[in-house]
Amino acid sequence: MANIKQSVKLGVFTLAIMNVTAVVSLRGLPAEAEYGLSSAFYYIFAAIVFLIPTALVAAELAAMFQDKQGGVFRWVGEAFGKRAGFVAIWLQWVESTIWYPTVLTFGAVSIAFIGLHPAEDMLVASNKFYTLAVVLIIYWAATFISLKGLGWVGRISKIGGMVGTIIPAFLLVLLAIFYLATGGESQMDFHGDFFPDFTRFDNLVLASSIFLFYAGMEMGGIHVKDMENPAKNYPKGVFIGSALTVLIFILGTFSLGIIIPQKEINLTQSLLVGFDNYMAYIRASWLSPVIAVALAFGVLAGVLTWVAGPSKGIFVVGKAGYLPPFFQKTNAIGVQKNILYLQGGLVTLLSLLFVVMPSVQSFYQILSQLTVLLYLIMYMLMFAAAIALRYSMKKAQRPFSIGKKGNLLIWMVAGLGFLGSLLAFVLSFIPPAQISTGSNTVWYAVLITGCVVVTGIPFVIFAMRKPSWTDKNSEFEPFHWETDAATASGQPEKDTGQRQ
Repeated sequence: MANIKQSVKLGVFTLAIMNVTAVVSLRGLPAEAEYGLSSAFYYIFAAIVFLIPTALVAAELAAMFQDKQGGVFRWVGEAFGKRAGFVAIWLQWVESTIWYPTVLTFGAVSIAFIGLHPAEDMLVASNKFYTLAVVLIIYWAATFISLKGLGWVGRISKIGGMVGTIIPAFLLVLLAIFYLATGGESQMDFHGDFFPDFTRFDNLVLASSIFLFYAGMEMGGIHVKDMENPAKNYPKGVFIGSALTVLIFILGTFSLGIIIPQKEINLTQSLLVGFDNYMAYIRASWLSPVIAVALAFGVLAGVLTWVAGPSKGIFVVGKAGYLPPFFQKTNAIGVQKNILYLQGGLVTLLSLLFVVMPSVQSFYQILSQLTVLLYLIMYMLMFAAAIALRYSMKKAQRPFSIGKKGNLLIWMVAGLGFLGSLLAFVLSFIPPAQISTGSNTVWYAVLITGCVVVTGIPFVIFAMRKPSWTDKNSEFEPFHWETDAATASGQPEKDTGQRQ
């Protein structure tokens, strides 16, 4: 029976659907609906220069180190040393921490639209204090549930992904088709330009957030070893999954643009308003609260899953001597309680930005941009590491490799991903023209200070680390360059302090 289970392999389409489920979220559609027809260009461009390179590069790296702990810490650390690896895993954790208030803002708006009076629902959804309260209540509830270590969290995530994302996306597109087919007037100009106005940099800022929509594709790399003939089938799964993801985003964005005039689009409310308008058109307004509940459930399920996820990665690395013992503490069932408490404190502080930002929409946008900036730094490290490892680990086994011979293709794929990430990183600093963000001084101060402080913290922690921080029960394996150095010197493997 064991042999039968081991012989089960993922199919190409199964991998594609898994990637779609992991990446697609509807909460960002209004941001791109601002661009009308040219939004399709941004989606396709970001898929080519970021989504596909991320999936392929992560697959090669994950397959190389499939039996070793650490994830992005391992990948970057093998290429550039421990300090760079720690920065990468830190950024992966902290960007998800900053992401929680933004996704929960969307959840709070969804809950507000459960009522039967759209005008009153919109007033509630735009109230900063209501949003702040809901964000904190839901987040801390998810944290305390995570501390229980409940096994059904995974099942909730799967149900939430289907009920809160896939079904609403399909329904939104069907409603748009029915609306146009029965004589509804489109609010979107399909005769506009496919290519955007590249002379206006402030018009490109919201488009850079597409990179965050596509973030997370690297997680699928862990499945490369579960496929039959991964060298052939994994790229197929990636391209099919990427095509489906882009198609869902484009059609969903168009569906909102068709029913909502461009000047009335709101980043946090327009998805719910769009459903309200369509339901009113088909005389089924009673269904709007059902959609709002489904979307809210999808958000809550996602947050419940992610609250303990990224923190687990940095916890494992921390036990190897990279975090003080205080942050290695667990509760009785082994959940990293102190890291979760720290994470909750950061989420609470960030949520208080509601008080100083001019609107819920501006708060949502500035935190989204900060999340993009931090995540892109991690991705640039990952792309650079993939190229560097082709030279420092030439003889390493690569069950999946980008290119059969030579390094030209890895330079093209990883190089494209790096340059695409760098472009989006630069654009993310520019205040968007489409929404009011209040003072530009506050905008730049939050983003620049946030990047400098958040990226600087792991350097400080790394410089302060002590041998006593290493948990004796840690099973974290040494890097290849540590093993090579120990073998050459004839000494036992240990932390030599080299390649910091």
